[in-house]
Amino acid sequence: MDLLTIGDMAARSGVAQSALRFYEREGLISSTRTGGNQRRYERHELRRIAFIRIAQQVGVSLDEIREALAELPDKRTPTRADWARLSARWQRKLEDRIAMMERLRDQLTGCIGCGCLSLQRCTLVNPSDTLAAKGPGPQRILHAPE
Repeated sequence: MDLLTIGDMAARSGVAQSALRFYEREGLISSTRTGGNQRRYERHELRRIAFIRIAQQVGVSLDEIREALAELPDKRTPTRADWARLSARWQRKLEDRIAMMERLRDQLTGCIGCGCLSLQRCTLVNPSDTLAAKGPGPQRILHAPE
């Protein structure tokens, strides 16, 4: 079996060794140990690490990542069907995040519906703080317009 050292894994994955140890403590990846107690990783862990990195970049929590990875097989390389099943679970969530990021991009310099009434435009965009009825926080960014 072709095993990678923690240094090899860090170099191949682009993740610091400390992050690899953290991922392992969190149960996101696994390693075996040599007689000298050095970590060795199977190559398929590279895919798991890539998945973790991308998921984190788009805002998926570690708990959600852990839950998804728990569905992957431990002792074999995940198949295309395995990855398709995982990505389907997050499709709607990612679409919602994309829409929120587009609203943020388009409205950040104007009123975001925070209820502050401090911008001169707020009297035009959010007169009498009508957005407060929708709940706390930046209503125009958090929620799609009705």
